[in-house]
Amino acid sequence: MISSEIDIDIRFSETDAMGVVWHGNYLKFFEDGREAFGKKYGLEYLDIHAKGYVTPIVRSEIDHKAPVYYGQAIRVITKYIPTKSAKIQFEYEVLNVTTGQLCATGKTMQVFLDRDSRELELISPDFYREWKAQYDL
Repeated sequence: MISSEIDIDIRFSETDAMGVVWHGNYLKFFEDGREAFGKKYGLEYLDIHAKGYVTPIVRSEIDHKAPVYYGQAIRVITKYIPTKSAKIQFEYEVLNVTTGQLCATGKTMQVFLDRDSRELELISPDFYREWKAQYDL
């Protein structure tokens, strides 16, 4: 399994009136995790776009476990989940670096669309199969 980590300081604008990270921001944290993963493993969105594809999210899940407050820091761990299908799947853990608590877990699924026609690709693009092969996935 391949994974990446990114630490994020919680900003005031990411919290609600109680000073707790607003639940919708976890999807943004997952996005930050995917971008860090892409940089580490050569699967960045701009590279995918240059190959003629876009990869929209078609499914997302979040399980909230503990609150995170303004002024604290989190670590987003992003794990690639191999699949034979033409899709990209990740699992996430959001850890509160300040307290050591597990704050959230989640999953996302992305599919490949042709960049121009926006048609769904049912077979993994060549570049993606080659990327998976280099990591023996």
